[in-house]
Amino acid sequence: MTADRRRVCLALPTHRECAATIAAVAAEAAYGAAAFGVEVELLILDSCDPMTYAGNAAAVRGLPDAPGVHVTHLDEDAQREFLQRVVADAGVGKPELIAQLMLPDQASYGACTNRAFLVAAALGCESVHRRDSDVAFQTLDGMPLYPIHHELASLGKRAADAAAGVSEVALDPAHADKPVVSVGASFIGDLSVDLEEVRTLDPQAYYDIVSLWAAPGASEQAKRELVAESFTGAPDGAFREDRSVLALVDPMRVDMANISYYQVHEDVPLPPMTETLGSDYFHIHLVPDSTLPSVLHNRHVINYHTPDRKAENAFHVYHLRLVKFLLSMLYLHFIYARMGAAGELLLDADHRIRVASLIEMVRDSTVLDTAPNVRCLKQLERTYRKLGGRYARFADRLAAGHDRLVVEARQDMEEFALLIEAWGPLIRAAKAAGPAGRR
Repeated sequence: MTADRRRVCLALPTHRECAATIAAVAAEAAYGAAAFGVEVELLILDSCDPMTYAGNAAAVRGLPDAPGVHVTHLDEDAQREFLQRVVADAGVGKPELIAQLMLPDQASYGACTNRAFLVAAALGCESVHRRDSDVAFQTLDGMPLYPIHHELASLGKRAADAAAGVSEVALDPAHADKPVVSVGASFIGDLSVDLEEVRTLDPQAYYDIVSLWAAPGASEQAKRELVAESFTGAPDGAFREDRSVLALVDPMRVDMANISYYQVHEDVPLPPMTETLGSDYFHIHLVPDSTLPSVLHNRHVINYHTPDRKAENAFHVYHLRLVKFLLSMLYLHFIYARMGAAGELLLDADHRIRVASLIEMVRDSTVLDTAPNVRCLKQLERTYRKLGGRYARFADRLAAGHDRLVVEARQDMEEFALLIEAWGPLIRAAKAAGPAGRR
């Protein structure tokens, strides 16, 4: 490896068979290395069962060698070993809890991405570029449209310098000296949250569920607009020609399957909430709220629903994750409002996040009255029961777990504050730990 070359991490977390995606993302890594002269660490964090992991591992072994590309494929045992070492070296308080928040027993979109952030730091990478195992790339004239093209063109540059490489600048000149800390796009294809059956069965029920993630005080018109655009992906649709905009990017315009981060991911982790959709969305709010520049492009990925999501035994798990997402919004809307009000005050003189201020905001959210979440659950129970069948059976489960869900939603924010506090030492320990498990 060339020591003086820029090193980036292309991260693919997965809990499913994804040989085709592994091959596609490896090809993206090869493109990035060749086109931009960088070292690309392709990081696959694999939470599959042993048999499925073995299939993914075979796909990794079958990848062609590509100059500048290095592959690290870690199962959960290897991830746990790495985390235990990093947590011990970091010397943080409550080390066992921190380790559990980083690799919980249940699924966590935030935690898996946090692990990617830490491993990327250990690999010496300055940025993280995240993809998902249920997406594919659009093509033009038979050639894949890799998001890394726009990401490597702008990420980490001073905004004033990045302006020359984008199609449009919609950024106040006051932010010109700040770095571009995120580059992303959205998706086309299937809904990102699989509620198509609900929308087909009962459009009013769909509205009643999805509108629950509106901010407090939102007007009926605002709720209708939110429901209309939620989970639908890119409004500009399929790719025609490259477009990119330097701006403070609207969180609704990007997706976590098509995102990259510079610097900010080393300042702040994602919420480690378990079994919660959207637990990895935090940074897409933090970045514009703190007035850090981003680039929005139009190389949207193609989202598709894999068979495992459609399995009957996945139904209750999936809808519970949706419910927990809606309950989390009581706290997150409060935090987002505080971040937005603070704006540039969230940044220090070096344009880094003032972590102590953010911790205070998160902790302040934990004393909110839980009555809105009690009402949210009651509305969800009524709506699911009205849909009948398996939805009514899910409503019964919600009723049985009502009190526990309300408590867990608050506890999730308490644990997020704790992890933010530990994050700086964890990142430093990861950088000192160095790489492990690279092919």
